[in-house]
Amino acid sequence: MANPGAEGIQPVPMRVQTRPGAAVQLDDLSKAIIEKLQQDGRRSYAGIGKAVGLSEAAVRQRVQRMVDAGVMQIVAVTDPMQLGFARQAMIGIRCTGDTTRVAEKLAAIDAVEYVVLTAGSFDVIVEVVCEDDDDLLDLLNTQIRALPGVISTETLVYLKLVKQQYNWGTR
Repeated sequence: MANPGAEGIQPVPMRVQTRPGAAVQLDDLSKAIIEKLQQDGRRSYAGIGKAVGLSEAAVRQRVQRMVDAGVMQIVAVTDPMQLGFARQAMIGIRCTGDTTRVAEKLAAIDAVEYVVLTAGSFDVIVEVVCEDDDDLLDLLNTQIRALPGVISTETLVYLKLVKQQYNWGTR
């Protein structure tokens, strides 16, 4: 990517909307910073600054504002299989009552990595990472199905992870 600063892109501060659920407006420089971090989350602020035409301090400040605003997280993504978690699954859950409360209780379970309220066949969908099938069965029986409000579950066991990316951020 050519230096955006050389193409006339002016540093415009990120504007964070105060209305809950409103989209955060990012300028082209903030988007370019995100793209660089998605390529390599350990890239230095100085290196990013050089690539996007900002100082190291300006990049650091923008990154901090985006993290503080909840626009992005900088994390290490692991391969669960290599860490001894041989069973992953997506679980569709049908609920009664306040689905938000059920989702919050599901989010508090350690093995649950992802929680989404949905419209359709399921009220909530969760992604789980377990050590093995016995661990998954225990999770289903003693934690998920035991929650008040859970009517039924449907478990989709992962056989093979073909693609996992986290680079949709600036389209």
